[in-house]
Amino acid sequence: MTTTTDAPASPTAELADLDRRRLIHPHTVIGAPAEPLVLDRGEGALLWDTEGRQYIDGTCGLWQCPVGHGRAELAAVAAEQIGRLEFYSSFGDYSNAPSIRLADRLLSLAPAGLERVFLTNGGSEGNETAIKLARLAHHHAGSPERTVILARTGGYHGMGGGSLAATGIDGLRAGYGPLVPGVEWLGKPHGLEHGPDATDRLVEELERRIEEIGAHRIAAFIGEPVLGVGGMVPPPEGYWPRVQEVLRRNGILLIVDEIVTAFGRTGHWFGSEHFGIEPDMVVLAKGLTSGYIPMGAVLIGQRVLDLADGATFLHGFTYNGHPVGSAVALANLDIIERENLLERARVLGERLRERLEPLTELPHVREVRGVGLMLGIEFDGATPTAPVQAGCRADGVVVRASGASIVLSPPLVITEAQVDTLADVLCRHVAAAAG
Repeated sequence: MTTTTDAPASPTAELADLDRRRLIHPHTVIGAPAEPLVLDRGEGALLWDTEGRQYIDGTCGLWQCPVGHGRAELAAVAAEQIGRLEFYSSFGDYSNAPSIRLADRLLSLAPAGLERVFLTNGGSEGNETAIKLARLAHHHAGSPERTVILARTGGYHGMGGGSLAATGIDGLRAGYGPLVPGVEWLGKPHGLEHGPDATDRLVEELERRIEEIGAHRIAAFIGEPVLGVGGMVPPPEGYWPRVQEVLRRNGILLIVDEIVTAFGRTGHWFGSEHFGIEPDMVVLAKGLTSGYIPMGAVLIGQRVLDLADGATFLHGFTYNGHPVGSAVALANLDIIERENLLERARVLGERLRERLEPLTELPHVREVRGVGLMLGIEFDGATPTAPVQAGCRADGVVVRASGASIVLSPPLVITEAQVDTLADVLCRHVAAAAG
């Protein structure tokens, strides 16, 4: 006689159990794993989990996918390159055709004055590279005392030793002991925190800190054109041109972290174009391949090259110049250009912002803001944002709670109907957050 036993677990339940027992996820509590959302596939701005539930992707995961999910063209390019040459080191004089072509393509799109490319595997590596290169350049040019990096409260530049040291979010730095020394802090470039004369106040602070530290000791200033993790915060009007003038006057290099803002996110190839920035170095990742292959780059300007001319750069990572990543990046750039996604980001970003603007009438919402398809909704600091994220996901929309803000960065291929649905769901849960 056969006895009845419990029904077998579903594939999703089995995967979820294995996930909790075998994986440690980024930004989670060790020993207290959460129930995972196991994603199965994606197409455009849509995702499906292993139970078949559909979600509108309002964040691109970590804002890395301008061309959307499920692009067979990019998969085919990767497969073709893997079949031809999957990888070989680019250390020393070794190279490969896709990485050479990618470097040339990036510089053809970049702001004027950028002349060379150092390829990486991602954003943290890129910021590590830029910080080291800034210090090396000054050292080689006869100013070894120029080691200080100016960074800003609220900035996010990665999780490596140097990149985390320059990240101005206290919670991300806590518990790791001494980080790379030599970082000095400036205020968060956020108009709500500094009032109508925010640019004047921030520039005065910059000049005062340079005088206190000594310009002869400062190698570089690092900043995002628009704060990303810090809440999708555009700078106050006129901020970047004035900051840039102060830095140039004092011989300080400008590292622009465009890991989030490049490749159409702001409606331009680079956020630097939107704000009139003339960077000495630009750090790229995420949208470079739309996340299909881990890949990053540092674009290097003539001032840095002149300072470092003749120096040996003893720095690199195993997978620098990866041919598969480079091939996918080239195809990804083709899609962005062919489908006019820069213009799409401007038009749909404005549509989404207009749909969210009425939220400012709620007492717990301080601001709705954005540039292109990167937007933020800032709460009053007392109203929690995590329930909004959870409620939206339960209703099939993925958004991200980041401190006191809800942040949005959907794929640039999102449709108008999907933008409207995203806005409707989000507005409902933001309104409900008032309690």
